[in-house]
Amino acid sequence: MNIIKTLSQNKVAMVGFFVLAIFCLIAAFGPLLYDGSPWKMVQRPFLPPFENSNYLLGTDTLGRDVLAGLIYGTRISLLVGLVSTLIALLIGIPLGAYAGYFGGWVDELLMRFTEIFQTVPSFALAIVIVAIFEPSVYSITSAIAIVSWPPVARLVRGEFMSLRSQEYVLAAKLNGQTHRNIIMREILPNSLSPIIVLASLMVATAILLESSLSFLGLGDPEIMSWGYMIGAAKTVVRQAWWLSFIPGLAIALTVLSLNLLGEGLNEALNPKMSGKREN
Repeated sequence: MNIIKTLSQNKVAMVGFFVLAIFCLIAAFGPLLYDGSPWKMVQRPFLPPFENSNYLLGTDTLGRDVLAGLIYGTRISLLVGLVSTLIALLIGIPLGAYAGYFGGWVDELLMRFTEIFQTVPSFALAIVIVAIFEPSVYSITSAIAIVSWPPVARLVRGEFMSLRSQEYVLAAKLNGQTHRNIIMREILPNSLSPIIVLASLMVATAILLESSLSFLGLGDPEIMSWGYMIGAAKTVVRQAWWLSFIPGLAIALTVLSLNLLGEGLNEALNPKMSGKREN
């Protein structure tokens, strides 16, 4: 409750929360309330925004409804961001936990394995992975997850290394608890705060990566996303600026809201920062 109270007192974080909540509602209920297909040609191409009440955001290069594309793209962009982050956490947390808890050769082996994925820039590695497999929402999500888990592993490793010598951990060992129980019940719950903050920022990064891949033509050609909309309009920026501006604004607002919420969570979950703010 103290965390919720502290977070609610952070006006900037609450702005990010409400903006993100709006996008989540659009992703959840938008396609149900707005039954227009994002691929259907409904009007003449390059219809400017607010010129036709039936198509408030205008039409794209093929006469497709921009608002329909924006609504359906919200679901795909958020889904890719959330699922890829979840997969990255499922990979990075166990590896970091075992490396930080056991140390020694286990730590060396797992960290050398982690460094293999960090030697190549994440965006370049994601391009290679998607290019090897057929571009689809599954390959894009997998690629983003693969390039996103190393920072999670390193963060969790550091947390476990600092907590494994605490008195409650030593007491659990003396009581005969297994290593798995100590990791899952004693150390991991006490290291969740920085992991939650990192996860919120990872979702924002994943959305940007998906948009960048789609912009380069490596997105799923059968699924509408914000990155696809920008990539399809990149050759007509001067003629129809709104085709790039509208989905770009949606990406910017989503990423900004996630970053604001992440900073708010960091203050709420970090007692030292919360104390400074209250003073």
